[in-house]
Amino acid sequence: MGVKKELSQEKSNELLQILKTRFEKNSDRHKGLEWKNVLAKLEANSEKLWTLNEMETSGGEPDVVGYDNKTNEYIFYDCSVESPAGRRSYCYDREALDKRKENKPKNNALEAASVMGVELLTEEQYRDLQKLGKFDNKTSSWIATPADIRKLGGAIFADFRYETVFVYHNGADSYYAARGFRASLRV
Repeated sequence: MGVKKELSQEKSNELLQILKTRFEKNSDRHKGLEWKNVLAKLEANSEKLWTLNEMETSGGEPDVVGYDNKTNEYIFYDCSVESPAGRRSYCYDREALDKRKENKPKNNALEAASVMGVELLTEEQYRDLQKLGKFDNKTSSWIATPADIRKLGGAIFADFRYETVFVYHNGADSYYAARGFRASLRV
């Protein structure tokens, strides 16, 4: 039996108010976009609202960062200053988790993202996020790893130090208290 991906009306209203407040407070992230249009999309997609709640409750502070004219979708990213606190200490994927014999992390980023209904940010998306503010000054975030790197046992993560975005590599089975993952969602 799967998880019911629907919020109560009360929880939906509470989340919509949080998202509206964040949208209005951070208008530089989505110049030219109007909340009423975002709201209409959200109200028509209750499963996406559930996903945004998952992003919110795990510390992601999701916000609109763009609009895709081709697909008629609003794009949300995790905009918390540091990597979402409720998604840290995860290795990269199930294969990496299964590989660890001792000191296994509690979860892995790819499966957690899948359950939430989101995707890890790509390197390009992560760099775009950094143009909107300064994120991951003390933490780092797993980002989508190209298959050829993953096939060799690695995974990539990024952070922002010295006014620069750094993209690094690690074994996919590694995990750290200060590394989580950032996600994107299209509505």
